[in-house]
This record gives sequence, structure tokens and C-alpha cells, in this order.
Amino acid sequence: MNKTALLFAGQGAQSVGMGKDLADQFPTARHWFERASQALGYDLGRICFEGPEAELTKTEHAQPAIYLVSWVALQLLREKAPTLEFHATAGLSLGEFTALAAAGALSFEGGLRLVRARGLFMQDACAATQGGMAAIIGLDEEKTRQVCEQVGVTLANLNCPGQIVISGQAALMDKACEAAKAAGARKAMPLKVAGAYHSPLMAEAQPRLREALGLVAWSSPHVPVISNVTGRSHEGGAALQGRLVEQVTAPVRWEQSMRFLLDQGFTRFIELGPGKALSGFMKRIHDSAEILNVADAASLDATARAVATP
Repeated sequence: MNKTALLFAGQGAQSVGMGKDLADQFPTARHWFERASQALGYDLGRICFEGPEAELTKTEHAQPAIYLVSWVALQLLREKAPTLEFHATAGLSLGEFTALAAAGALSFEGGLRLVRARGLFMQDACAATQGGMAAIIGLDEEKTRQVCEQVGVTLANLNCPGQIVISGQAALMDKACEAAKAAGARKAMPLKVAGAYHSPLMAEAQPRLREALGLVAWSSPHVPVISNVTGRSHEGGAALQGRLVEQVTAPVRWEQSMRFLLDQGFTRFIELGPGKALSGFMKRIHDSAEILNVADAASLDATARAVATP
């Protein structure tokens, strides 16, 4: 039996106009955009569709916006391909919350409010610190770790072979990039981000997130959900919430997560939501896997046809 995993994007995948053609064409999509606005008390759909980019890019909006468009993509795929079965979910950073909602551990509104709160908490932590991030291309994990230790920054995202993101004090990013190039990196470049995500500089957000997690109703997920922190299936109960708190300052082990699923016999991966970054990572991790995505009406139709094929 083919095993299918659903993948959900993280912050950075947002773009003005995302989800608009889905809302224009499908009543189900409009329903979810309306529910989101009711739950949050403001028109999140308008920010998705019209921006401006500076508003959409704010962490407090980007996180719930990506969650919402990813959720809509899943609901439309299930509507167009009612025989779709999936056997695990995973999401990059904030996408882990979408993955938990897709697996039934959270309600749609519960997850939406959580990522909105998480975005606010992380935005405040960014404002209180002078953090930055950089992408390191063509250097393995061990050499990148050595660069981080040398400069005083940390690993943030272990995305796929040859692509790692580091995080720390903004003033150290140029130095870290120079050290990475000296160690053999093909490219090393600071990123335009609000702060040092997945680093100790985000620690201020953790107690507030822990409190917010405790206010949400949780259920046991009906399929395994992969933890960014461990690269393996989440444990249940308080351990799951603890991992979500830890995730704020811990590196995202995306490549390890995908290799775990591959080792478990997963052959089909469907990316849901804006962009195709996760699909690109998977091609670098295991190029013979079946990789599909739903980001707009055209990709929805293509993926619905593919999953309906025996």
C-alpha cells in the first residue's frame, strides 16, 4: 500500500494574493476564510488577497495566513478527491500546528488562534532582540555546526542536503557567512527576516506560548504527526505541548523528519499551502518520491487527479 504524508509550509511561504483564486472559485474556500475572520476578529482573507506585503509579512499575520491557506488547500483537496487517505502529517515550524490540526489534534479555530498568538509572541521577541538569520548552501551539517560554534550562532533549519539556515545576533551574520565560505560553502547569505527564529533569542516567547497551549482543547491525532524537534512522531499529551514550546528555540530537523517518513515506507508527499519550498526540499532528499502540491486552483486539479488514480 502506498503511504501518503501531508506537508505544511512555514513562515516565508506567504505571498500577496495567496488563496485568492481558491476563494474566487470554491464556496468551501470562502467559507473557511469567513470562519477565520470571525475567529480572529479581523479580515485575514483581505490581507492574504490584497496585502500590502508589509502587512502580510508581519509575523502576527503571516503565521495565521499561511495556516489558513494551507487548511483551505487541504479541505478543497478532500472535497475534490474524497477517497484521499493520508497516514502522517508534518509541517515546517508554524506548519507543525497546521499538521496537528489536519491530524485532528486541534480544531481549526484552536490552531488558528494559537498560531496568531505564537506569531505575536515571536514578533515581540524579535523586537526585544537584534537577531538575524543566514542561509548556508553547499556545506554539511557538521561543518556548519563548527562554523556556528566558532562565531557564536546556532543551527536553525536543517532543510535538505546542502541547505541549512543559521540564526543568532544580527551583528554576527556577516561574520558567520564569511566563516561558512571559508569552510567551503558554495553560498552564504543573510536573510531578510525580522529576527533570529529557532534560536535562544526567541526564548522570551516560550512561557507565553506554554500558557496559550494550555488554554486549547487537545485530542489524540488520528495519524502520526512529526515533531520538528525530534524528527520523529510526536508523543501525546503534555509531551507534545512541551515539544511545541521547545520548537521555538530549537533547530527544525526537516531533513531528518522526511527521512524518518521515507524509512517508514512513505512514497507520496503532498505539500498544502502557498509556495513549493517543501517539495523542493524533498527532491533534494529523495528525488524518486512522488511529490504533489496544492497552492492554487491549477495545482488543486492536478493533485486531485493524481490521487484519484489507482
